[in-house]
Amino acid sequence: MLKDWLDGLEYKLVQGSLEAEADEVVFDSRKAAPGTVFVCMEGTRVDSHSFIPQVLESGCRILVVEKPVSVMPEVTVLMVENGREALALLSAARFGHPSKDLLMIGITGTKGKTTTAHMVRAILEASGRRTGIIGTNGVSFKDEHFPTVNTTPESYELHRYFARMKEAGCECCVMEVSSQALKMCRVAGITFDYALFTNISPDHIGADEHADFAEYMYYKKQLFHQSRFAFVNVDDAHLEEVTKGMPCQWEGFGVVHTAEYHAQKIRYASEPGFIGLEFTLIKAGGRQIPVRVNIPGRFNVSNALAAAAVCLKAGVGEDALCHALKHLKLDGRMEIVYTSERCSVVVDYAHNAVSMESLLAALREHRPKRLVCVFGCGGNRSKDRRYSMGEIAGRMADFSIITADNSRYERVGDIIADIRGSIEKTGGRFIEIPDRREAIAYSITHAEKGDMIAIIGKGHEDYQEIEGVRYPFLDRAVVQEVVAGL
Repeated sequence: MLKDWLDGLEYKLVQGSLEAEADEVVFDSRKAAPGTVFVCMEGTRVDSHSFIPQVLESGCRILVVEKPVSVMPEVTVLMVENGREALALLSAARFGHPSKDLLMIGITGTKGKTTTAHMVRAILEASGRRTGIIGTNGVSFKDEHFPTVNTTPESYELHRYFARMKEAGCECCVMEVSSQALKMCRVAGITFDYALFTNISPDHIGADEHADFAEYMYYKKQLFHQSRFAFVNVDDAHLEEVTKGMPCQWEGFGVVHTAEYHAQKIRYASEPGFIGLEFTLIKAGGRQIPVRVNIPGRFNVSNALAAAAVCLKAGVGEDALCHALKHLKLDGRMEIVYTSERCSVVVDYAHNAVSMESLLAALREHRPKRLVCVFGCGGNRSKDRRYSMGEIAGRMADFSIITADNSRYERVGDIIADIRGSIEKTGGRFIEIPDRREAIAYSITHAEKGDMIAIIGKGHEDYQEIEGVRYPFLDRAVVQEVVAGL
């Protein structure tokens, strides 16, 4: 019955009965049917209240609305202040509040969410705890994987995944929680056992996201209000603002500044079969743990500290922690797909100037003979992105191969021409190979001993979109094909 799903939901019964039979929650009018509860939401582009006539024609007789509506008397109508929040709470109830039976870990921040989430999952699984993960790379648990459109899916989908994780025997769920998800109430009603705050810098500010940095900060901090305990990066420039008014207990992790979890003796390690970092993790009280992370980039020390902090607090042993980080594999995030005495090949999702610069700087730390960059730029996006990426490649790589990314509805040649113009200004060495498969093959077959090759822009994506058509394509698989033929 409808009344069984209303705990925690603030509403006004406008008409009808709470005894109405309900067996499903929907927010897509095309899925409305007898027995469904249709949740109306007034968005910036679409107001789903306008679909009520079609919804009623389908046989639906329960509406949750944000504003007055005129319908026949046999329809039950609940008025709420926020339809998105109502959707989240009703969805949790519809699936039996599955998140309450999972150790919930939420990760937010401008950068590092995906890497940190996968580190946490790897550590928990190494300790014997089956763990589901939700984020940029999709939803995964046990042997199942589902792609997602958003970093944090809509609330109904979240609770459906939680329920499936529980059925699959998961004990834990680690998820990336975007600022948009917090703003849009996708995680409303979820209590996180642990929150991780990686860092914050101006991003996601614009007409379709956040009005300004203050709003961005506000929604990032909302995760703390839904968490029992938090971990915060004490090296972040906005630490004071992040922790001001902290509603839950928290501990810090840091590389530059001392905290409850601190890293010292950081060393870059490059050898056949391993490219990564070594450091000593120092816990409050002085306990020292030697850690090896199978992923390059000094900033990943901070990500590893964050993951270690939450997992140690959750009771994971040091052996499981160290084993997981040493053997870490991340799809398309500084993923080392080939390494030998001849060359190393890294695949990364970097698709903007900031992430590209961070990646190339991190790889340069390992002192390769040459740093070779294979990249393009997505079409139908700001041209400033391709100009800045070309400038960075020309300045930071020893040799660049400009190729296709996802051109979408633009011509590949036009995008390459824009990149060429910016890279030429730097004096950097480059060639153009529009076919991405051929570009990757060229980088490997023409590698010099000691080269490090960075294939960037697509990472974990398993397709390439060329002038409006999607084709199967995975950078990692292409590298493996080329290497097999050497």
